[in-house]
Amino acid sequence: MANTLTRDSLNRPTLQAFMKQKQQDNPLANIMWNVLIPIVALSFLGKNGDKFYHVGPVLGMLIAVSLPVIYGVRHLIINKKPNFFSILGIVSILLTGGIAIMAYQDNGTVDEQAPFWFAMKEAAIPFVFGLTILISHWTKTPLVRVFLYNPDFFNIPAIEKRIKANNAGQGYKKLILSGTLLLAGSFFISMVMNYFLAMYFLNGNTGSQEDFNDGVAKLTGWGFAVIGIPMMVILMVTMWRFVSKLKLLTGMENEEILLPR
Repeated sequence: MANTLTRDSLNRPTLQAFMKQKQQDNPLANIMWNVLIPIVALSFLGKNGDKFYHVGPVLGMLIAVSLPVIYGVRHLIINKKPNFFSILGIVSILLTGGIAIMAYQDNGTVDEQAPFWFAMKEAAIPFVFGLTILISHWTKTPLVRVFLYNPDFFNIPAIEKRIKANNAGQGYKKLILSGTLLLAGSFFISMVMNYFLAMYFLNGNTGSQEDFNDGVAKLTGWGFAVIGIPMMVILMVTMWRFVSKLKLLTGMENEEILLPR
């Protein structure tokens, strides 16, 4: 009996830690595994040198792309929720490594068309995101409810009850559509920026595989700064606008619209 209690008391914190990990996604871990560690792998491991950590461009690229994939798969397993956008992110990373490795030539150079194909891949991912969000507005499950109007943050039953009481259904539908358009538009902006950023860092870097890897590392880092941060700002502004409009439509306060965290 005592042993059972001891085991239960030891297992309970572990279970609580697991559930907490399942519910919360650490943004610092996301940045580290998806941006910082791949940059380090490409910049330091992916060289032909005499240091023990110089594993070469091909193996360096494989390591750089495998780490975000491992993190993404682990995230899917812990949450036990296959998410289209998580899967799309993993596919994007795999394409990054696939295009790079296929472009490597036996003589140590990189195919001259590699920057263009890489830029097209970088543009295609946000395009698919934006198009999917836009099309989903006319389905039973608009994806704006995943990114923006999420039931984990908004008290949707209370909001929709007040919308119905105020006969504000038309304004509510317009708000959902405008949120969808702003969210999709931010991805389309990202598409254009991704393409030109990739061409800027990779065009002319096909002389050696090491140079190409360095270009990919710079693209990863600057992509987060030039594209990732503005996207976060756009999302925050869109969220603020969404809450403000909901307050006008419902007469509710922030504490009633948003769920306590």
